[in-house]
Amino acid sequence: MILCLETATPVCSVALNDSCCTIAIRETEGQNAHSEKITNFIREVMETGHIDYPQLDAVAVSKGPGSYTGLRIGVSTAKGICYAADLPLMAIDTLEAMAYGMKAKLGSQMGENDLLIPMIDARRMEVYAAIFDAHLNKINDTAALVIDENSFEDLLKDHQLWLFGDGAPKLNKVFENQPNIHIVDGFKPSAAYMYPLVDKALREHDFVDVAYFEPFYLKDFIAGKPHVKGL
Repeated sequence: MILCLETATPVCSVALNDSCCTIAIRETEGQNAHSEKITNFIREVMETGHIDYPQLDAVAVSKGPGSYTGLRIGVSTAKGICYAADLPLMAIDTLEAMAYGMKAKLGSQMGENDLLIPMIDARRMEVYAAIFDAHLNKINDTAALVIDENSFEDLLKDHQLWLFGDGAPKLNKVFENQPNIHIVDGFKPSAAYMYPLVDKALREHDFVDVAYFEPFYLKDFIAGKPHVKGL
């Protein structure tokens, strides 16, 4: 029984997962959703599952890439629970969990040679992305990509591409003349998508150090300029 936290994007999602399915889930999206909702969502899923913290096997957190603030909130919350209840911590690749979720949604629509490309918006025409094959093997390193009409052209001869996540919809115009690129609107990360990965990590005792683990930001945080007069 694993408590899973997904806060890498504007979605705040908390799930109680066992080895086969999601027992309880709470999620929302919006500005300040993580700081305002995460502790209540945790309490609610634990109550729904009729479980107390010492009964958990582990806590899992989405490690990124993604929002600097969202990742900090998710990881610090997960660490607090692990310290208090003496539980191990697992860190799950955000894009890999998204790929698992998208494959489940596509079902028989996805062909053997199709590729999944989860994308997290990084502003302008940049996205955080990785590429997964139909068996969910990652075939490239996670990267910050600036997308144009020539992106992925080396893959289009042999593959259908599925682009999804909050970084994908802005690319509709870019790839409107590419029949082998399918852009899925409305896909959102969810803590429910983490359960195949957390089950595998638990079986392999793939834990991270609670004291020293840091999220995978991919890019350094750059603070915005203050808008208060005189600063």
